[in-house]
Amino acid sequence: MEMERVTEFPFSNLDRRPRKRARLGWDVPQVPKVGLFCGQEVGNVTSFAPPRAPSDHVTSSSLFVKGLARNGSPPWREDDKDGHYMFALGENLTSRYKIHSKMGEGTFGQVLECWDRERKEMVAIKIVRGIKKYREAAMIEIEVLQQLAKHDKGGNRCVQIRNWFDYRNHICIVFEKLGSSLYDFLRKNNYRSFPIDLVREIARQLLEFMHDLCMIHTDLKPENVLLVSSEYIKVPDYKSSSHTPKDSSYFKRMPKSSAIKVIDFGSTTYERPDQNYIVSTRHYRAPEVILGLGWTYPCDIWSVGCILVELCTGEALFQTHENLEHLAMMERVLGPLPQHMLKRVDRHAEKYVRRGRLDWPEGAASRESIKSVMKLPRLQNLIMQHVDHSAGDLTHLLQGLLRYDPTDRLTAREALRHPFFTRDQLRR
Repeated sequence: MEMERVTEFPFSNLDRRPRKRARLGWDVPQVPKVGLFCGQEVGNVTSFAPPRAPSDHVTSSSLFVKGLARNGSPPWREDDKDGHYMFALGENLTSRYKIHSKMGEGTFGQVLECWDRERKEMVAIKIVRGIKKYREAAMIEIEVLQQLAKHDKGGNRCVQIRNWFDYRNHICIVFEKLGSSLYDFLRKNNYRSFPIDLVREIARQLLEFMHDLCMIHTDLKPENVLLVSSEYIKVPDYKSSSHTPKDSSYFKRMPKSSAIKVIDFGSTTYERPDQNYIVSTRHYRAPEVILGLGWTYPCDIWSVGCILVELCTGEALFQTHENLEHLAMMERVLGPLPQHMLKRVDRHAEKYVRRGRLDWPEGAASRESIKSVMKLPRLQNLIMQHVDHSAGDLTHLLQGLLRYDPTDRLTAREALRHPFFTRDQLRR
């Protein structure tokens, strides 16, 4: 039987491919022609189930696909209209990997849970859409992962890449298999908040990761932070006082381990002058990005602040899809935007400012938009509604992470020295 040719590259040869890629922003009219890395709205890589061993039961359909042996190639199929790889569960992805389940799908492509016949373990394989700009973005991500591996010697900070290969015009990146994303864990838990001690440990790891990263991730969000383990326990949810013990919603899930890893480095970049294209997923986007003032490392700090609020409350802090409404929500929760920032907005953001202040509520798109802003509480009140102890320290930390002016925002190093973390160590 003639074997299909697969170009496969071990981890040691990650930097042999082209370095240039196209800009991947979807909400920006112009494509900036600066730098090696560029921003993008990145889809989710999520895990919906704990790892499972493959079944030993072999059916006739898994033994043969159109006459091919079990380890042979599946039949050739055209990609779908968006360039996604078409597959069937139980098929091979090269002779080494067997497709076990679909874990997630995003703008970039799909993530499949596969059995690695060589290493005898489950892995997560990111199959990138067979379109030039996504292939180029994938090569940049591989290069970033290679650089991260040099800094993350113990493999404790970011997801570990096993290898990658080019299969039927799709870049396939093989990762270690992790647990659910923080977002998926919240979703499966009916959006119940995490206990404050768990939030503290997750915050500590995120800030340590950022301090060690030496790059700007630009797309930190709960979907891109994965629990290392899928294991959890069920504990009584005392805040659900209206439920009876027989009601399953009386209980909530708690991860057995607080260990996390960051994923999705397709939009990671180094610091460069004049970086002012749009980065970050909407809800976690810093004000300097929206106002077109340029951005650097502090934009990740803002995202971490938004993530921590979401873990404490169960809901995204700024639930909007519109720039002016987003800025108005910031002012409602955090107070007025500084005059010196509003005076420097770029030409795309000038329409959000009138007479030196935010054009709100006069410029609101609808009465519903005004209502959605008005219902938001101040940050301190929001935290006190959901946090029983350490609320004061957490609020003070968040106020430092969510300062409007990026030059005033806490650095990761400064944040790790905050009493929210140090007082907890003293109690121990």
